[in-house]
Amino acid sequence: MSDDADQQLVERVRQGDMQAFEMLVVKYQRRIERLIGRFVRDVDLVPDIAQETFIRAYRAIPQFRGESAFYTWLYRIAVNTAKKALADLKRDPVMTESALASASQDDEGTERREHELSHDETPEALMASREIADTVNAAIAALPDDLRQAILLREIEGLSYDEIAVVMACPIGTVRSRIFRAREAIATRLRPLLDTQQGRRW
Repeated sequence: MSDDADQQLVERVRQGDMQAFEMLVVKYQRRIERLIGRFVRDVDLVPDIAQETFIRAYRAIPQFRGESAFYTWLYRIAVNTAKKALADLKRDPVMTESALASASQDDEGTERREHELSHDETPEALMASREIADTVNAAIAALPDDLRQAILLREIEGLSYDEIAVVMACPIGTVRSRIFRAREAIATRLRPLLDTQQGRRW
C-alpha cells in the first residue's frame, strides 16, 4: 500500500504537482534526517544535508523507474549526499552516541519496550546494560565506513538485504559479507563483557 501510494505521488510530481513532492518530504524527512544523523558527526549539518537530499531527489525523479521502493531510492541519495558533504568538508563519517540517542528517542515502540525491560532492573544491571550499549556504540563507530553503513541500514533502519544492496550500489553477496564482518567486529568487543564462548556472534 505504501509503495503504491509513493508511486502515485511520484507520478504526480512528474506531472508538475509540487504538493505531491511536499507530501513525500513530510513522509520521509524524519527518517532521512535520522539516517544522516548516524553518519555525520556535526548534528548541525543534518538539516542541510537532508534538504540537499530532497533537492537532488526532486531533480532526479524523472529517472526514478520504480525498480525499487521509493524510500530505498531516497535512502541511497541521502547516503551519497552525506558522503559528498563530508568529503567536501574533509570530515570522516562517524556515528555519534548523541545521534544514536536521539534516534532511539524517535522510535516510540523501542522506547516503551526499553522502559518495560528496565522497570525492575537493579542498579548493577542497568550499569551493565549501559556498559554493553557503550561498547556496541564504540564498536560500530570504529567500523570502516562500508561496514558501518551496512550494519546500520540492517539493524537500525530495518532494511532488507535487497534494499541495502540498492542503497549501497553493490551485490547482495557483498552486503551479506559486510554485515557478517560488522557483527564479528562488534562481537569481538562484546565477548570480554558477556564472557561468551568462542564462535558466538552478536
